[in-house]
Amino acid sequence: MEELTIFLVIYGTLLGAFGAAAVLVWFERRLLGFWQDRLGPNRVGPFGIGLALADVIKLLAKEDWVPPFSDRLVFIFAPTAVVITMLLGFAVVPYTEHLFIADLNIGLLFFLGMTSLAVYSVLLGGLGSHNKYALLGGLRSAAQMVSYEVFMGLSLMGVVMISGSFSLVDIVKTQAENGWFVISQFFGFIVFLMAGIAESHRLPFDLPEAEHELVAGFHTEYSGMKFGLFMLGEYLSLILISSMITTIFFGGWLGPSFLPDLVLDFVPPIIWFFAKTGTCICFFILLRAAIPRPRYDQLMSFGWKLLLPLTLVNLLITGAVLLWL
Repeated sequence: MEELTIFLVIYGTLLGAFGAAAVLVWFERRLLGFWQDRLGPNRVGPFGIGLALADVIKLLAKEDWVPPFSDRLVFIFAPTAVVITMLLGFAVVPYTEHLFIADLNIGLLFFLGMTSLAVYSVLLGGLGSHNKYALLGGLRSAAQMVSYEVFMGLSLMGVVMISGSFSLVDIVKTQAENGWFVISQFFGFIVFLMAGIAESHRLPFDLPEAEHELVAGFHTEYSGMKFGLFMLGEYLSLILISSMITTIFFGGWLGPSFLPDLVLDFVPPIIWFFAKTGTCICFFILLRAAIPRPRYDQLMSFGWKLLLPLTLVNLLITGAVLLWL
């Protein structure tokens, strides 16, 4: 029975991740249209919801071209790698106390490992394309992701110090006793949020694909479903980062403690999890419309000169509180 449950959770996660990524294509454009006082997609189906299906059909109908001057094997492997690493990251996400694929005692390290492996896909995509714009985009991406991976890992160490575990289930259970970590680890939350945006190449930190500077960055030579896989990987990354923010800083499946027990008992835990994750996704999307893209040197300086000291200060304060209080 336990094996059947894990099997259903795995397939539910796969179908849910792919379905959510497809819907996010429409939802992002619709929400940005509302934010900017315009209609957004409204031609295909009610409220334009058929746009996701139309985009898939369009990508499937396009020529799946491999440039003759490219490294064929690397060029084909790159877009699949980013999707695989993002899907593997969902293996340790706990939807409720008993609903997850794997409760690893190193779950947090596993998540960081999967997100760091994603850098190879964009770097290989840039190198394998044998195109100067793609190469510049790939190198930018490697430097950006490696740098912000450091800040992302350090921002979570305060959470690990308080909970005493790398297990994501244990981290959520600790928040049931001590309150959500977004309060006690606010600096860590801010750094993780910024690093998550940079890791997923979302605006305003989409420097590896900056259209105005690099044509399309490491996407330049890609078309058809190979390009679609890169886009799918970006949306999966957005969902994964939002799920992790919910799990680590907003109590995962736990409802807000200020609500009456009647409400907390009535609403299923998985609803709280998806509601918080959806709110984080909306924040990421609206951030795209609110903040302009910085220069590349400004992005790197922001990380090393501001985020890194902030994480170190957070660790010092957390360690001092745990030691003396």
